[in-house]
Amino acid sequence: MVNNILDTVKVKKPLIHHITNMVTINDCANVTLAVGGLPVMAHAIEEVEEMVSNSQALVLNIGTLTLEQVKAMIKAGKKANSLNIPVIFDPVGAGATKIRTDASKKILDEVQISVIKGNKAEIGILTGSGGKIRGVEAESNDENIESYKNFAKEYHCIVAASGATDIVSDGNTVYKVDNGHSMLGTISGTGCMLTSVIANFCAVEIDYLQATVSAMVAFGLAGELAASRSEVKGPASFKEAFFDEIYNLTDEKLSRGIKVRGEVN
Repeated sequence: MVNNILDTVKVKKPLIHHITNMVTINDCANVTLAVGGLPVMAHAIEEVEEMVSNSQALVLNIGTLTLEQVKAMIKAGKKANSLNIPVIFDPVGAGATKIRTDASKKILDEVQISVIKGNKAEIGILTGSGGKIRGVEAESNDENIESYKNFAKEYHCIVAASGATDIVSDGNTVYKVDNGHSMLGTISGTGCMLTSVIANFCAVEIDYLQATVSAMVAFGLAGELAASRSEVKGPASFKEAFFDEIYNLTDEKLSRGIKVRGEVN
C-alpha cells in the first residue's frame, strides 16, 4: 500500500500551495517540510493562479475563511484543474455555521476536488448523513460508509473521513486506517496538518486513493511513535516528538507499522 510514496516525496520535494487556516498555517508549513515537500502560503487573489501554476498540489482549507478567501480558493482551484494539479480540500467547521457549509458546497460545485478530507462530522454534514460540530471541532464521530461512497461517486473524488479509525473511499473501494493515537487530539491543527501531508503524497502519486491512505498511515504512525517516547509527558512534548517522528519516517517504517483494513464493494 505505501509503495515508496514517502521516499518519493523526499526525493522530488514537491511545492505545495496552501490557501489555508491562519491558526495552523505555521504547523502546516512545518509538517510539509518534515515529510520532504516545500510549502508556500499564498492567499492573495491577485497571485494564486500564478503560484499554483508552479506547484505540484493545492490545499484549500476554510478554517479561518472569508468570502474573499473563498473567491481566491475557487480561482486557484480552477487553475489547478486546468493544469491537472491535485486539489485537496479541508472543509473545516462545515456545519458549524451557514457560511462554512455554503462555502464548502460552492467550492465542491465549482472546483474538481481530488481529495476531500474532513472529520466524520464535517463529512457527514456535507453528505447529508448528519454530524454535529461545536466551533470547528466534531462533537459526533458517527460514520456512514455508504454515504461516503456515494459522495465520492457524486463528486468524482476521494473521501477521507478522519477519526479514531479513518475511512477512505473512492466510491468503490473502502479502506479503514487504524494508525493513530489519542494524543493527536490534544493539540490543535492536527487535522490541518494531515491535509498537508495528503497533498504532499498526492503531488507525487497519481493514484490518489493509495496516496491518501498512505498519508493517513504515515501521520497516524508518527503519532503512535511520538506517544511511545519516554520523554513525552503532555501535549507540548508530544508535539515536538511528533515532528521528529514524521521527519524520520521512511517507507520501510511505514511497511512495518501499517494498520489498514480494506474491502471492495
